[in-house]
Amino acid sequence: MSNDFSVLETLVKDRRTVKTQQMNGKKISDAQIVQLLELADWAPTHANTEPWRFIVYGGDDAQAFCKQHAELYKQITPAENYLQGTYDKFATMGDFASHIIVAAMKRAPTAKIPVMEEIAATACAIQNILLGAEALGIATFWSTGGMTLKEPFKPFLDLNPEDVVMGIIYLGYSDVEPKGRRLVPLEEKIRWNGGPLNKF
Repeated sequence: MSNDFSVLETLVKDRRTVKTQQMNGKKISDAQIVQLLELADWAPTHANTEPWRFIVYGGDDAQAFCKQHAELYKQITPAENYLQGTYDKFATMGDFASHIIVAAMKRAPTAKIPVMEEIAATACAIQNILLGAEALGIATFWSTGGMTLKEPFKPFLDLNPEDVVMGIIYLGYSDVEPKGRRLVPLEEKIRWNGGPLNKF
């Protein structure tokens, strides 16, 4: 059991964001992507609503999605705010990635579970993907930039207005090994047994 914890501890602490331009273009097998999605499917879920949904783009479709993402930015951005550099960034985000997964929270029609719980469950599913990718030596970048959090992205993805897009996950391989750090000491984030109200 202690060895299992050590393995998990290493995965959690070593997992880091890798920017898409740091990926090297090497391809991931679709079978490994399925493995990651199977891990995602075991996230905690209140009342077994299983609200996570994933739209997967691989191969040429990944690059095509990026071009469509850029075009959507162009369509909805007022001319005075449009930046060609931003368009170009969105259009080329997947040039060195292998697969792209758009993660969304699908709101149940009955909506009995609080939306926050459904968002949290989907975030847990995404974390399962990130940790699984770390175990397989796959680099990941979870992005909420571009059109991700904007309403026009939902119909583009065939989602309903009450659904929530949680991010775009770029996956690939990389030759860099980013290091991470925590800026706030753990003891400043914990209050034992209630503690004084001014602790945080």
